[in-house]
Amino acid sequence: MYSINDATAAQPDVIALIDELDRYQRALYPAESNHLLDLAALPAQKLILRKIRHTEGATVGCGAVVLNGDGSGEMKRVFIAPRHRGQRLGEILIAALEQEAAARFCHTLRLETGIRQLAAVKLYERCGYQTCRAFAPYVDDPLSIFMEKTLIADLRFAMQ
Repeated sequence: MYSINDATAAQPDVIALIDELDRYQRALYPAESNHLLDLAALPAQKLILRKIRHTEGATVGCGAVVLNGDGSGEMKRVFIAPRHRGQRLGEILIAALEQEAAARFCHTLRLETGIRQLAAVKLYERCGYQTCRAFAPYVDDPLSIFMEKTLIADLRFAMQ
């Protein structure tokens, strides 16, 4: 019923979902607590972007990982259209992003989400993310929750 596909930040369906996410987050948080990254401004080799498509053709979700070049990455722009939630699509999307990140030798993924996005926090917890301290470029913010997950405990083992 759904498929995970590679995507680019310039695709109209991805742009529409990210615009919907931005409107949602702007309604929840003040500008200084909104960390809205323009994925199209990133070099392609630093970006993993996936979208979820319904078999009828509509794109219903998207998410990205920004690779930092030091073996870590940041989960960004994870969003499932409201009418498609409750089907574990978030877990499927995150697993696909993690799999590609690990294939690119990313050992740790981090993320920032907001305290008012309880469903997102629960999603990340179900996927194995644990709270952590603020990480660069962020600073402590009472409206933010920072989380991380180790993907590959030992890169030497993963490469065998």
